[in-house]
Amino acid sequence: MTDPLIIAKNSKTGLALLPAMATRHGCITGATGTGKTVTLQKLAESFSNIGVPVFMADIKGDLTGICKPGTLSAKMQARLDALQLDAPQWEGFPVTLWDVLQEHGHPLRATISDLGPLLLARLLNLNETQEGVLTLVFKVADDHGLLLLDLKDLRALLQFVGDHADEFKTQYGNVSPASIGAIQRGLLQIEKQGGGKFFGEPMLNIEDLMQTIDGKGVVNILAADKLLNSPRLYSTFLLWMLSELYENLPETGDREKPKLVFFFDEAHLLFSMASPALLEKIEQVVRLIRSKGVGVYFVTQNPFDIPEKVLSQLGNRVQHALRAFTPRDQKAVNAIAETMRPNPKLNVKQAILELSVGEALVSFLDANGSPGVTERALIVPPVSQIGPITADERKELMQSSIVAGVYEQEIDRESAFELLQARSGAEKPQGGPAQTTAMGSLRKPAGEGILADLGDLLLGSSNKRGGGRRESVLDAFAKSAARSVGSSIAREITRGVLGSILGQKRR
Repeated sequence: MTDPLIIAKNSKTGLALLPAMATRHGCITGATGTGKTVTLQKLAESFSNIGVPVFMADIKGDLTGICKPGTLSAKMQARLDALQLDAPQWEGFPVTLWDVLQEHGHPLRATISDLGPLLLARLLNLNETQEGVLTLVFKVADDHGLLLLDLKDLRALLQFVGDHADEFKTQYGNVSPASIGAIQRGLLQIEKQGGGKFFGEPMLNIEDLMQTIDGKGVVNILAADKLLNSPRLYSTFLLWMLSELYENLPETGDREKPKLVFFFDEAHLLFSMASPALLEKIEQVVRLIRSKGVGVYFVTQNPFDIPEKVLSQLGNRVQHALRAFTPRDQKAVNAIAETMRPNPKLNVKQAILELSVGEALVSFLDANGSPGVTERALIVPPVSQIGPITADERKELMQSSIVAGVYEQEIDRESAFELLQARSGAEKPQGGPAQTTAMGSLRKPAGEGILADLGDLLLGSSNKRGGGRRESVLDAFAKSAARSVGSSIAREITRGVLGSILGQKRR
């Protein structure tokens, strides 16, 4: 049995998180500057020490020090004295740095198809009508075998569908030009914010987040100080990662310790911009992902930033100080005091207002899964460096990483953009009159239309001049079948399962 993780300590005893209960999730809450980041670091290194990988976002840019041993400072000595502890054995932990914006870590990518229309609609802040058009565009891509890997693929397909809206109308439904324009503008905005780097290949392999080195779990740190300037991209990306974990990991049931612990910092961003349907599905993922051996911990200022149904799933609680300056804050303090297990010797409501920096009210689940009595305690200081590493140290860490060179080189294989460009070239007249639509696209003789033309491109057509058969796109795909078919199957499986989790609607 894995030893308990001592996270906090008071004059009576150490307060321990049981690894077997870590997949019952938890939250770290408190006002700015009360010590949440240090608590997060202590939890991360405690999990790493027992061989559990961790994923966490570095919001302020100061968590990278976990890779280096700590040192004894005056403040650290004061904390150790208050806890009646000797100086610990300082040590660092294995770290892998990641960055969606590809500036301070290994690239993190996903394909447009894997993200799916529901999450993409949330990222682009689309209304219901616009989301319906986006779902229609994904349906066209599916029906015609068009891979949507990056933003240029989606832009090309949006333009194609918009230009031939009348011809798609019968089979797929109305296509609003205004909706197409809104989606295109949203994509331009995301790209301007740097989000375009997130879409493409090679896509993240979830298994790369679950590595151990010399028996210690790797601490995966997402550089999020700049990413947080695009809160929709940040929260949508982390939600996609949760979905990927749920989809790809097998059922494991109750475990002695988690397979992975996922910390979701600035958690209010996930919920503040989510529709009721999406909130319901997030609650479902949080509830069910426990059976995959994943523990999810939300970090935010106020626990009531988290919806009640999600909050009820979070059994392990660390509550730092709150400042009751407004009526809303005062109500929050009262509500928090009522939701934590009472301690006859502790006035929880008063304590929330009095806690000093690094002090917290702690309630962890016991071996039976029941919340422990709320205790006031000091967080045990980390044994790794508190604060960031230098730019040179970051560079060296990336060069020696276990995934060094795996994701750096972007792959741009044949997908929707190239296929539609080929079709556009095939539409150019070869001599003789050409009948065109108002939108300038070439129309085939009666009985044929844009769908037939796209079918010729994908399936091949006879070459009347040469008496042979023009090589089709699918013929070209056959030459690299292992790569293309494998990716197509993976896309269908991933988006199919993602749709079942996030309530994807086909319109």
